Amino acid sequence: MKHRILVLGAGYAGAFAAGSLARRLSPADTEITVVNAEPVFVERMRNHQLAAGRDLAAVRLADVFAGTGVRLRVARVTAVDPQRRTVAVAGEDGDGELGYDTLLYTLGSRVADHGVPGVAEHAFDVAGRPSALRLRARLDSLGQGGTVLVVGEGLTGIETATEIAESRPGLCVALAARAELGAWLCPGARRHLREAFDRLGITVHEHTTIEAVQARYAVGGDGTSFPADATVWTAGFAVDPIAAAAGLKVTEDGRIVVDDTMRSLSHPDVYAAGDSAYAIGANGRPLPMSCASAGHTNMQATDAIVARLTGRRVPSVKKTYIGNHISLGRHDAIFQLVDGDVRAKSWFVGGRKAARFKTGVLKASLWGVSHPTFGMPKRKRRLTAATTAAGTRAAAAAPGNAAA
Repeated sequence: MKHRILVLGAGYAGAFAAGSLARRLSPADTEITVVNAEPVFVERMRNHQLAAGRDLAAVRLADVFAGTGVRLRVARVTAVDPQRRTVAVAGEDGDGELGYDTLLYTLGSRVADHGVPGVAEHAFDVAGRPSALRLRARLDSLGQGGTVLVVGEGLTGIETATEIAESRPGLCVALAARAELGAWLCPGARRHLREAFDRLGITVHEHTTIEAVQARYAVGGDGTSFPADATVWTAGFAVDPIAAAAGLKVTEDGRIVVDDTMRSLSHPDVYAAGDSAYAIGANGRPLPMSCASAGHTNMQATDAIVARLTGRRVPSVKKTYIGNHISLGRHDAIFQLVDGDVRAKSWFVGGRKAARFKTGVLKASLWGVSHPTFGMPKRKRRLTAATTAAGTRAAAAAPGNAAA
């Protein structure tokens, strides 16, 4: 019986992880399955570009995993049962249930509405491919002088506002910021950001909270009405409640609490990576939801899974967050380094040089996903007898060995 490894989600964390596991573990002992709601890989770092009108090549996951031995199930995860070691899914092929011996949970995050009235009904977002395409269709329907309000001054909000303003100069774009625009940047980067907003004609409403969203306007905390033919909500991200409903140990916001190897503190046969994981970085702080964090955590998770299944020592991946890379349209960007306390350093790179660097990062990430096994090696690691599927299931069935 083969050891069943089930990877939930094929984003930046899940796609890399599945390929790494397939590259390093013998197919004679393991069976790797990836479950993803979309049939294509979603370049989440470019969803704002897709929404603004850029045509992005859709990379089919079936092509990505062809020849790797990784099985793909296009379906939506609806529930996890860690006691029975099963995952319930729903998709075009019907509802089903998949069993696992090791689970890697990388379902990522979605937009967080924070309970603000009208967000779910009237706002748009760029957290997923379908929602980005929905925003794109809305922007296409707006005529000259149409109004767009981006809510949120974080990385996603800045990138979305600048991309829309540059790609669609006939629209009036504004951004609502709870604090000062770019307050977390160093002074030089902050000036560069403001110059970019001025150049693109983006209106900034600083120290503004949005308390309600309607079809054609948004309402600020002081009652001010902001015209918005399209309100784009980028005020943070949240995770689906699937892990919490399954009884896994999670934080208040639903992220899976893991140890330094990305292993669930409550269920040792479950690992988590990416936005779904509450992981502590090298600086002792929780890693932010980001593509960079997805890279560190998926590498640590796959290293730990391979090591434990093959009887080797678990290596430690240094999980550091070095900075923020912010696109400001196609030809401008900011790369801001941060220190160990996640405070902006005085050094930054801005302009075309930073934009070219960001383009390189995006291309490298897509290439890595498109080649998940980086060439299949001739020699792969075999599992130890204790970690084969038969051994795992026997140990799990033994009295007193059920996951807490």
